[in-house]
Amino acid sequence: QLQLVESGGGLVQPGGSLRLACVGSDNTFEYDAIGWIRQAPGKEPEGVSCISVSGTDTNYIDAVKGRFTISRDSAKNTVYLQMDSLKPEDTAVYTCTAEPRRRCKYSGSNYNPRADFVAWGQGIQVTVSS
Repeated sequence: QLQLVESGGGLVQPGGSLRLACVGSDNTFEYDAIGWIRQAPGKEPEGVSCISVSGTDTNYIDAVKGRFTISRDSAKNTVYLQMDSLKPEDTAVYTCTAEPRRRCKYSGSNYNPRADFVAWGQGIQVTVSS
């Protein structure tokens, strides 16, 4: 069964950058659209971004457009979320998800918590604070 592991989180000052990575445990990863969700304290989870199997289709929520960039390296079974110009409101636990489709039907800005995700990461903390 596919497993996802995130890395790259931490504490950063406002305006700073972090790059999150989501690594899949086996090659089924390359057949799934991969998304990121985040959950801030006291708030519901929200979809952030998603990338299709081919890597040519991506989506972002309005709050991160122009600041976050999602990409994937199929050879490494890895999806990256480059986060620039970070703001305190980006503080949250970030989790990657695997959707068994070529495109992001239920992931990222289309996030639906009831969708048939095949894998979730354990989550990683991102804190933006001075």
